Amino acid sequence: MATTVEFIEFVCSQIDETYQVRYRKMFGEYMVYANNKPILLVCDNTVYVKILPELTGLLAEAEKGFPYQGAREHYILDAEDRELCNDVVQILELLTPLPVKKVRKRKKTVGEI
Repeated sequence: MATTVEFIEFVCSQIDETYQVRYRKMFGEYMVYANNKPILLVCDNTVYVKILPELTGLLAEAEKGFPYQGAREHYILDAEDRELCNDVVQILELLTPLPVKKVRKRKKTVGEI
């Protein structure tokens, strides 16, 4: 079952607006960004968070699962707990670097060789 638009919008509404939250559909599921940093993975109406030492105190009792086949195990975040969502996003936003855009090399044409 794929994630519904209603669920992804609910997840984003749980996060404080100061983080400039947006989401993007990727591979049939969603990535949630805070300040243009990829923070949460949402698959099958479930919110997944990378397992990091900095989150152990907050999510030690959280369920764990795999967002997709071949993925590493992640914490499962209770999207209904607004305070927990914001605490997790605050930590992850500080730890996560901005994605680096890949520069594609232009192919040389016959006249340039």
